[in-house]
Amino acid sequence: MKGFEDFAPGQVFETAGETLSEAEIIAFAEKYDWQYFHTDPEAAKASPYGGLIASGFQTLLTAFGLTLAERQWRENSMGSPGMDNLRWRAPVRPGDTLKVSVEVLAARPSRSRPDRGTVTFGHTVTNQDGITVMTFDTMVIIRRRSPAA
Repeated sequence: MKGFEDFAPGQVFETAGETLSEAEIIAFAEKYDWQYFHTDPEAAKASPYGGLIASGFQTLLTAFGLTLAERQWRENSMGSPGMDNLRWRAPVRPGDTLKVSVEVLAARPSRSRPDRGTVTFGHTVTNQDGITVMTFDTMVIIRRRSPAA
């Protein structure tokens, strides 16, 4: 189980992959993002994307789940104050397999609470062809394994 002390700028880890099916894309969009290019394969052919694409929010949640599955900080997470720099770079299509490369951008100990620190992670989400489909940064408050003096 990693604590705040185990994260240093420059460290990188990679996630496993997850493939999004047409049915999953449509089901997610029908519940959360009912734009036609997410829900209707035929109508999506006439969209600027030329076919069905996943909601950016589904891409984000898939990436988040893949990152948590790696158990890098999950057990010592104390929440997150937010995320920055979210960009959808390329469409995600049915059959695409997403992976995430996560880099530690910064690690800052708390000044007022010695039991924790904040780690900033940069996420790059790619598909099976190595095309970057999304980037974003998160800040995670992580418990120390042993509180600082």
